[in-house]
Amino acid sequence: MVFNTGAALLDAIVLSVVSKEKDGTYGYKITQDVRQIIDISESTLYPVLRRLQKDGCLEVYDIQFGGRNRRYYRVTETGLAQLNLYRSEWKSYSEKITQLFEGKEVRR
Repeated sequence: MVFNTGAALLDAIVLSVVSKEKDGTYGYKITQDVRQIIDISESTLYPVLRRLQKDGCLEVYDIQFGGRNRRYYRVTETGLAQLNLYRSEWKSYSEKITQLFEGKEVRR
């Protein structure tokens, strides 16, 4: 992709992916789901997960799987509110960019 993915967009994508699983999902699966949308490495994703956890948007818990602990992430109420804000902002932003690309007058 020729466009850079900023921190806010990464946060929005990760929150959206994690929110699809009511009981949460684990890091590797999050990486695989996000990679269907954008090219991202695990070394990029895990700091995003930690930041979202620090900001209260994700809660973290461990479950035993195959003799090891697997770390799960679940969206909090704060995270859902942030995701709704991202969705609203994205809709407005993407509509304006589409209007611009299509040669239409962009309304503020």
